[in-house]
Amino acid sequence: MTCSTLASGLRGRLPELEASIATRVYAISDPREVADPTYLHSLNGALTAALEYAIAVVELGERRALGIPPALLAEARSAARAGVPLDTVLRRYCAGNALFGDFLAEEAERVEVSRSALRRLLRRQAMFFDRLLEAVSEEHVREAKSWPSSSAERRRECVKGLLAGELVDHSELEYDLDAHHLALMAKGEGAPEAMRVLAGGLDRRLLAVCREEESIWACWLGGRHPLEAEQALRALGEIPLDRVFVTVGEPGEGLSGWRLSHRQAKAALPIAERRAQAILRYADVALLASVLRDDLVATSLHQLYLEPLERTRDGGKVGLETLRAYFAAERNISSTAAALGVDRRTVTNRIRAVEDLFGRSLKDCATELETALRLDD
Repeated sequence: MTCSTLASGLRGRLPELEASIATRVYAISDPREVADPTYLHSLNGALTAALEYAIAVVELGERRALGIPPALLAEARSAARAGVPLDTVLRRYCAGNALFGDFLAEEAERVEVSRSALRRLLRRQAMFFDRLLEAVSEEHVREAKSWPSSSAERRRECVKGLLAGELVDHSELEYDLDAHHLALMAKGEGAPEAMRVLAGGLDRRLLAVCREEESIWACWLGGRHPLEAEQALRALGEIPLDRVFVTVGEPGEGLSGWRLSHRQAKAALPIAERRAQAILRYADVALLASVLRDDLVATSLHQLYLEPLERTRDGGKVGLETLRAYFAAERNISSTAAALGVDRRTVTNRIRAVEDLFGRSLKDCATELETALRLDD
């Protein structure tokens, strides 16, 4: 009954407790000076969780109370990632524990708890606090060891977090995410130097990170004004790209544009490699890139448009040859005939035969058919 009464009294003073301990914690080392924007939120959440846990230990005892709150362990990891020393973390806990002890003693006096009962309660709190410090210390040390130590690793982890939509400290990137961006993907040993030359020639800020264990670079060109993809393509054409593939996304603004432009450049990279095309713009292969990432669409296009041709007497040889020439000639009959070395009537008859096979006009399915052919190529 005494423990329940004490716990009830402490809960009634919870806002006062939180404010007092927060003031002491901030005085030890102001968390608002930490660059990582997630750290302050993590610390405040941990403060509330620690107080609720301490009151539960008073009421139920450590064995009956639930285990150490995940928020406290998460805060230890967050502190390690933000570069907050373990010494600072432990000093904050000790200061908070001392203040909590003062409040506990006040409440014990108010409800007339005996000295012997209070001593037992304080011993219980001390044992709980030792175990808490041990768990928090282990979590901080473990995270500090696993967290990237080099600048390149931290930049890569930061970029991965930003692309995943996480709220992370991006000050180390030294790149303005609120600016205008043009993303590129570059693959090959000469990619880093090519990107530096490109950024210098265009007077743009370069952000470049390398994927683990691969010579693939995700790059962004940033500036206060938009940079058109055509301008970057022209500049790339003047740079020697020896066994380097570069794909270019579309211009974007702000963090959302930064992400979208990257996704575009990334989607185009497999096509550039398959074509052995050194420079490729996403806008030129947007539909094809999307289809390549969707197994259902790719399989369906092959089934709908290529399999019927492959079942014809010649295995679709003539029909496929004619269609490829037709689309290469931008759907011009005369140009198609010239490319194949036949007359216009022959091309027209072949296209009609294809339409009969599909049971629909070529005009109604030209985009899908051309995409199916490109996938097959």
